[in-house]
Amino acid sequence: MSQLSLKLKKLYEEKKYKEIINIISEFDDINLNSGLLNLLGVCKMQYNNSAETLKSAIQDFRKAYSSEKKTENSLNALKNFINASIDLFDIEFKSNEINLTDNILKEIFSYYDDNKDYFEKNDELTRALVRALVRNVDIEKVIYYLNKIAEKETSSIDALASYIYYQSFTYNWDQKIFLKYSRILDQKLITYPQNKIVKISGSDRKKINIGFHSADIRSRHSVTHFLKTVLVNYDRNKFNISIYDGNKPDKEDSTTRDFKQYVDNMTNIRNIDDIGVINLVRNDKIDILIDLMGLTSNHRLSLYKNRLAPTQITWCGFQNTTGIKEMDYIIADKNLIFEDEKKLYSEKILYMEDIWNCHSGFDIPRLQITAPIFENKFITFGSFNNYNKINDRVIKVWSKILKKVKNSKLILKSSNATFRSAMVEKFRKYGVLNSIEFLSFKGNFEDHLNQYEKIDIALDTFPYNGVTTSFEAIWMGVPVLTMKGFNYNSRSGESINKNLNLRELIAENENDYINIAVSLEKNVKNLKKIRNVVFDNALSSPLFDQKKFSNQFFKSLEKIYN
Repeated sequence: MSQLSLKLKKLYEEKKYKEIINIISEFDDINLNSGLLNLLGVCKMQYNNSAETLKSAIQDFRKAYSSEKKTENSLNALKNFINASIDLFDIEFKSNEINLTDNILKEIFSYYDDNKDYFEKNDELTRALVRALVRNVDIEKVIYYLNKIAEKETSSIDALASYIYYQSFTYNWDQKIFLKYSRILDQKLITYPQNKIVKISGSDRKKINIGFHSADIRSRHSVTHFLKTVLVNYDRNKFNISIYDGNKPDKEDSTTRDFKQYVDNMTNIRNIDDIGVINLVRNDKIDILIDLMGLTSNHRLSLYKNRLAPTQITWCGFQNTTGIKEMDYIIADKNLIFEDEKKLYSEKILYMEDIWNCHSGFDIPRLQITAPIFENKFITFGSFNNYNKINDRVIKVWSKILKKVKNSKLILKSSNATFRSAMVEKFRKYGVLNSIEFLSFKGNFEDHLNQYEKIDIALDTFPYNGVTTSFEAIWMGVPVLTMKGFNYNSRSGESINKNLNLRELIAENENDYINIAVSLEKNVKNLKKIRNVVFDNALSSPLFDQKKFSNQFFKSLEKIYN
């Protein structure tokens, strides 16, 4: 290794990224090889992850890839190029200032076409490709490539967890297969030596120690609206509550700070290794630890495999079994998991009396809005669900509705960063593109909620139902048409509408779903009646009755503890 290489390696280990940038920037273009360009781009991203810096790093990675072909340096540069491009897209999507065109996606896939063999062999390169495919709303290919990684003996648990998670968006698996693969995941989780872990014990105080673990306690994340419901309505004389925060420390925002006020203790565990976290939680003598992520987000499933607390529960963030033997309970309701289906979940079912989740509502005035159909003279359907939930079967059903209902309109918007052109092409195929309005992501949350005023009735996705979006629509007085499912995550809409006493908006199947949507346009008096029911009854229903839900929630925890 040359003297320069040794110096750069040492500086990188010391995280002196700016110094490395200065050194490499002194080189003439002729002397900048693929390795140096790649290192330059990486150091820029480490030093400052702003949009402008990412644009500069992307140029470095593009040059690094182009200067060599199919070498280790070149493929590393390609991986970094894809990841940096997706990071930039996500930033610009959230700021509502998208300057990237679909050319960036075309460029990524053209590089893929040139290096297919390497994508199949290189897991990191494949992971980068999967990020692009998710944003291109191509779940079939996402599943294909995640399976390519997951089936390898050397694969990480993350690939298998993601593979299982993305199957929730399709009809490829029944619940038996979900359980089968979740158990395979359980077998892959690390078990740490007992001599490195402190002995587990519950609290030795009169109060019950409850812990919540999530990496999603940040602004706009849906989990916060449901977690807040129980954290602002509990008996502090009975419970001590701790939050173990898995988000990046530098990503703390006003929401994170608000949640610190609701609990006795909030500890960031993002940069603590597994054994350190296990010992931390065990030393805190937590009696019941509640996982809010399951197989999603920045999960740390191995923590639960090694048991953090005497009782472990999964709730809210992931609506299916984790497969982990040491996960004792999953919180659900009778509408989600039927009695004869308990065996299809590795956890014991902890049933809430009414609904599995309760929303905290919003700090804005709630005003009843007249259905837009009366002014527009045509019906407007809408869905603000993540575009990845809008699979080909959903698109086919929605397209049939639009064709059957003259002059009808469908408004779509996703809060997840996605390339809109992918959705455009899917609807163009069915000849209904002129009936679709694509809304941009709104940075202002109140503006986002107000956009529900344009919708007569919301259309739920299937098999992965909307949850947060359904609660939002109902809060705004917009009813949601849903369809019966076959497991936890495909019955969320059913549970929501049953708890609103709106069984007439629960379709038996796809044909019934279409017929109900068509009938609402034909009978506007019935549509008006349904909207009045939603607006009048929502806040007193189990969907938003925070105190009642919190009381049920903590009574259930007490029962388990005792």
